[in-house]
Amino acid sequence: MFVGPIFFREAAVTPRRRSFFMGRLLYPISLFFFMYTAWLLVAGTQSIRNIGDMAKFGIVLFNILAPLQLALLTFMAAIQAASSVAVEKDRKTLLLLLLTRLNNSELVLGRLFGSLLPSLINLLLALPIFMAIVLFGGTSFYQIFWTFAVTAISILVGGSWGTMVGFWREKSFQTLALTLMGIVTWIGVWETVASMDINVLGYSAAEFSLWFNPLRAVSAAVDPRVIENYTATVLPFLVVGVIGFASINGLSIWNVRFWNASRELRPNAKTMEADDSIWGAQYDLEHRKDRSVNEQKRQGHVDARVRTVSQVSRNVWDNPILWREMMTWAYGSRILLIRAVYWLIAIAVFATAFFLIQSETALLATAGSNIYLPAITKVVAPFLFISLMLVNALGVTSITNERDGRSLDLLLVTDLSPSEFLFGKLAGVLFITLDSIVLPLVLCLMMWWFELVSNENMLFLTFGLLVMNVFAAMLGLHCGRSFPTSRPAILASLGTLFFLFLGTVTCMLLLVSFAGNVDSQLASFLAFIVGGGIGLFWVLGSHNPSPALFTASIFMPIGMFYSLTSLLLKQYLAVFLVVFAIFAFAITAMIMPALSEFSFSTVTPKSSDDE
Repeated sequence: MFVGPIFFREAAVTPRRRSFFMGRLLYPISLFFFMYTAWLLVAGTQSIRNIGDMAKFGIVLFNILAPLQLALLTFMAAIQAASSVAVEKDRKTLLLLLLTRLNNSELVLGRLFGSLLPSLINLLLALPIFMAIVLFGGTSFYQIFWTFAVTAISILVGGSWGTMVGFWREKSFQTLALTLMGIVTWIGVWETVASMDINVLGYSAAEFSLWFNPLRAVSAAVDPRVIENYTATVLPFLVVGVIGFASINGLSIWNVRFWNASRELRPNAKTMEADDSIWGAQYDLEHRKDRSVNEQKRQGHVDARVRTVSQVSRNVWDNPILWREMMTWAYGSRILLIRAVYWLIAIAVFATAFFLIQSETALLATAGSNIYLPAITKVVAPFLFISLMLVNALGVTSITNERDGRSLDLLLVTDLSPSEFLFGKLAGVLFITLDSIVLPLVLCLMMWWFELVSNENMLFLTFGLLVMNVFAAMLGLHCGRSFPTSRPAILASLGTLFFLFLGTVTCMLLLVSFAGNVDSQLASFLAFIVGGGIGLFWVLGSHNPSPALFTASIFMPIGMFYSLTSLLLKQYLAVFLVVFAIFAFAITAMIMPALSEFSFSTVTPKSSDDE
């Protein structure tokens, strides 16, 4: 077949992994508890008197669940596809695959569909839950069919993008960063187009954007009118999605061997990673005198050189980990491409926010929304999300790259102390992602300057974002240390941060859509809080358990729920204090065990399939 033996190997091995069974179990259970929580909110705050009230509940529930599933499965599909290729490159096994008789389509499509198996199976498992919503009334099977069709196409396009970027880029961080920014840009560009007052070939900008934007397509699919107008709304998106899926994979198949002609096979090629510091040649010239003195002292030593070298060695700091992170191209010189793309996104976000402020529409409610959501929130929230994800992605890959490159074992037998390794990595991650930390603060400063944010709230935002960035970096380092292989470490780290963000948004939608009194709904969300605590402890403490990590896992969901209700009640000081306290405690709980000893999970070849 065109998918080849890679797919069949994944299809045979994936069901043997414990994580696969856990995913098949947890995803439908989570959807069921979501439905159950929504019902408790309605039953506890409203009276259900007739069939119309039941139908209204089904409509609102379906309108929340459909976009939630689209965002979750598309994100996970893109990350799983990108990480599966990145891990092959880090382990140097992709070169072996290129030497086999596998053709390009078998290599690309086999890896793609193999990585999409969990997402597609979860989509099928969710079908009975969505069909049960029809029993409430207000929803038809036609709407479910078109909703699942849009979600399936979005999964295929997102996975194809992640696979293409994985084969294109060399480093894991480059792959994950471009994948994340590509998904966010995909949504953001077409949301911007939809807001324009222009016509394209006789279609309005909103109608034209519907063909390319999965969020708007799924919103059209949940509309009861989709039964009559699907040819003008949902069907064009499916056609465009299939074309995009074929085009992206065609480009990957055509260039896969060209992109992966490894530079390691050309030892005479000059690379910036080997010859230059990130500060350029001028930095080396300014410090050449000190290095020459060191070379002269070396001549009288027993390890004096017996031949003349063309250049002197560079000065290394007392903490070589920090020196490597800050003074060399540790993650590839093409990380500048990541920064360039991020800056382009930032410029677009700043321009859009400035336009909303100047037009005095920044604080107006979003059109078509049932709740009050300021228009500027749709611009600021995704930007803050992608910034935190970039910090987290670099944190986890800074450890997984060392493990896959077989350099972690060498570092562990040197005279480095655990604190030097940890703080060197942590400071290096924060330094390299400084753009992702500073620019969101500048955006908040701009909103404060135009009086959208008060002085007090600006202070809360500043310290809140700083502690969240440190938490994102430390979470990545902790997952990289705790998980024995790279792929589950990447998925656990990025997935945890994504679920924290998506879970917060989902709980807010539930509270505003169904509940009238938000400060007395703890019992309704008890299942979510307990489930979130168990999931967090599995990520943070399953491999290196401690009482502090257990406490952080339990109190983090409770604190987030309290902060959410306080935010809706406009008690901003309580939100800041609780968020700062729980995330600072979680950071400390992850740091303290790493300061006393080198604790890295390892895996034997026989258990590698358990990832």
